[in-house]
Amino acid sequence: MAESLFHTQVSKSVQQLALNGEVPEGYIQKGSDGGVKYASAPFMEIPLVDIGLLTSPSASREELEKLRSALSSGGCFQAINHGMTETFLDKVREASKQFFALPVEEKQKYNRQVGSIEGYGNDMVLSEHQILDWTDRLYLTVSPEEERKLKFWPENPEDFRRTLHEYTSKLHLLIEVLLEAMARSLNLEENCFLNQYGEQSLMTARFNFYPPCPRPDLVLGVKPHADGSAITILLQDKEVEGLQFLKDNQWGRAPIIPQALLINVGDQLEIMTNGIFKSPLHRVVTNSERERITVAVFGIPKPDREIEPAQGLVDDTRPRLYKKVKNYVDLYFKYYQLGKRPIEAALI
Repeated sequence: MAESLFHTQVSKSVQQLALNGEVPEGYIQKGSDGGVKYASAPFMEIPLVDIGLLTSPSASREELEKLRSALSSGGCFQAINHGMTETFLDKVREASKQFFALPVEEKQKYNRQVGSIEGYGNDMVLSEHQILDWTDRLYLTVSPEEERKLKFWPENPEDFRRTLHEYTSKLHLLIEVLLEAMARSLNLEENCFLNQYGEQSLMTARFNFYPPCPRPDLVLGVKPHADGSAITILLQDKEVEGLQFLKDNQWGRAPIIPQALLINVGDQLEIMTNGIFKSPLHRVVTNSERERITVAVFGIPKPDREIEPAQGLVDDTRPRLYKKVKNYVDLYFKYYQLGKRPIEAALI
């Protein structure tokens, strides 16, 4: 009986549950710091970094310092002057909104298959005791291009594919600029992180839809986690907040800057920097009134690449903290579903 009840809970999209005013038990956080605490976290200061200045010789040292400071203290920053207009970012937001507004049957054409994360759906369920996230997602591999599974790429709205391709092509260039700047900010050879990251890196996009939730005091949009990527780039909802970061043991709300991209370090870059840059814990809270839509893009080294601390960041005063790791994302999913921090498996 418990088994069949469990499967009923995940047979509906979160969007359908929200329309019916349902919150199945599988979504309720056990022993959480729920209640008003979820929403009442204070705003946190997230530094602004001007990408144009990072590449300009005259002003770059000051901006590099700002980047290094942001990533070694909180692990995230708001990127401005990144080469994309607010109009173009709105186009990406609109394509996402139109997809999630489609009828259920239309979206189900892109349903992910059991055992795979790619496609449309909600959490991959690995355990009967797993707490589910209050979100529907469309998860797509973007690059290498030959690894795209186009059967999961919506043809409706009709410019969805073109918009995603254009957006992620621009993000490829941005990630290269950032990895070079991060290396320079730590006085390393410019290509130090890029060489580990690799030219044929993996890029995935996750479109997130958070419907209004009848019990925001008990349910999270995404449970606390750090990312298994090297770099994560988030296009926030223009109006509805929900993202929170943990810093100094306190949750803080990420402010919305419509023209900015919110960028955070993932575990693989924490390993490359020997723990100097922090892969921050973050979560998404729900609210009872408004839907929220975001687009997260993950830059990930290919599974066969070995990731390890850069030689220039290991010495007598700062011993090597992490082992060499390969295929970190597989390790990541295994640990994440157990409620553990995957990066702990890489510690020496």
